[in-house]
Amino acid sequence: MAAATNLKETLGDLNKDYFVPLLSKLIGESRYVQNNPPELIPEEDRVVNHVLDVLRPFSTTTGGGPLILNHVTYFPGRGNLIVQYPGTVPGKILSFVGCHMDVVTADPNDWDFDPFTLGIEGDKLKGRGTTDCLGHVALVTELMRRLGETKPNLKSTVVAVFIANEENSAISGVGVDALVKDGLLDNLKQGPLFWVDTADKQPCIGTGGMIPWKLHVTGKLFHSGLVHKAINSLELAMEALKEIQLRFYKDFPPHPQEQVYGFATPSTMKPTQWSYPGGGINQVPGECTISGDVRLTPFYNVKDVMNKLQEYVDDINENIQKLETRGPVSKYVLHDENLRGSLTLSFNEAKSGVACDVNSRGFHVLCKATEEVVGQVKPYSITGSLPLIRELQDDGFDVQICGYGIMATYHAQNEYCLFTDMSQGYRVFTNIISQLED
Repeated sequence: MAAATNLKETLGDLNKDYFVPLLSKLIGESRYVQNNPPELIPEEDRVVNHVLDVLRPFSTTTGGGPLILNHVTYFPGRGNLIVQYPGTVPGKILSFVGCHMDVVTADPNDWDFDPFTLGIEGDKLKGRGTTDCLGHVALVTELMRRLGETKPNLKSTVVAVFIANEENSAISGVGVDALVKDGLLDNLKQGPLFWVDTADKQPCIGTGGMIPWKLHVTGKLFHSGLVHKAINSLELAMEALKEIQLRFYKDFPPHPQEQVYGFATPSTMKPTQWSYPGGGINQVPGECTISGDVRLTPFYNVKDVMNKLQEYVDDINENIQKLETRGPVSKYVLHDENLRGSLTLSFNEAKSGVACDVNSRGFHVLCKATEEVVGQVKPYSITGSLPLIRELQDDGFDVQICGYGIMATYHAQNEYCLFTDMSQGYRVFTNIISQLED
């Protein structure tokens, strides 16, 4: 273990005098990397430029150092950055991926401080992106800077990939999906890939899939005093949704693997929004729309669920007269008018969940490093969704997930992280490198 000990000593601890000034510059760009198209298109190269300013003095091309820098851009101003510290053994590799350079939006009027300027309050580092994910960009940049500066003799090649366009999938072919398509990350399949974009310092071993759905319900508008001539779209929506949910939970019950992975909740299907065109309180509305999502543990297939939901709707439409009604004149079919209520189901872009390989070398070194640095290891799973990761796993990458922000501040107002947490993340990373050397 002497080599591992020496490597950890060589790389040392996270240097606050480098980390905080870089993070300050990155948070200063957060206004310009908000991702909410079409209004807000991030300019990730603003972040790339700051990272390059730190790493160029240690690059092969401009600094005479060991780092290989590859700035890859598919859309103007929206670059990705691949940083490589070469090892001595061909095919021995590990990577830190997922540090994305875009952020969700922030309204300064809703915050207690300026979201686009780094605030420092003791151990707290405050601002949009400190947890998700510019704090991790600064953390991994400092790891690569330190490797370039100290030049340890490693068998493993260490690669960092800073990506564009994680927070919104409205535009594809910008970030890691394009890098994978072009084969620029193929070599990373030879070793563990640590996706650095979660929080609370513990390995995240499972995430949920998400299926956004919309159920449009058509009835017949009529005066509420003559309700026998109406088809109440609200009543139809409520009864139909209840039937759909009952069928969903029968077909997709809690899965035995959810306990193994520690999921807090099983798969769920529920409404979250309701809308209708408007009208007087004395009108029975002729149409309405219920929207919601399915959160799916990764042990079920997203396409199977979508097909089943459509089957439920088709069957209800065909047998709508059998659906439970409300009151003596409530009905979903007007026989004298040859009119039937109807349901139309549609989906937005669905995402699949991830169950990490808990038997892989990558998982074991992450757990050991976490236990040694943090003091305990408690892998967890959530039915929150992380985009892009399942695609990497399906393409043959050993994806492990970790992060050192604050879960409670993800996408939230008054976002912050802790310097001590980021410092522990740095030591987890150096510990991982050391273990894989031995």
